[in-house]
Amino acid sequence: MSTLQEIEAAVLRLSDQDRLQLADKLLGSLPPPPAAGSPDEILDEAVRRDAELESGNLRPLSETECWDGVRRQRG
Repeated sequence: MSTLQEIEAAVLRLSDQDRLQLADKLLGSLPPPPAAGSPDEILDEAVRRDAELESGNLRPLSETECWDGVRRQRG
């Protein structure tokens, strides 16, 4: 068993409160996410993506494809 797997197993045995405290510390140790942009930029991007879907130039992901991508990102 890898060290990460051992840590995960130990953490999952902690109480809910202890896991929440640990999660808070871990999340606080990460760099902030990149800026999302202004509300106008976000809306412009949403409109652009919607137009791509409506035109057929872009195929939407199925739910399975979406979750497969999430799993790949998690490593």
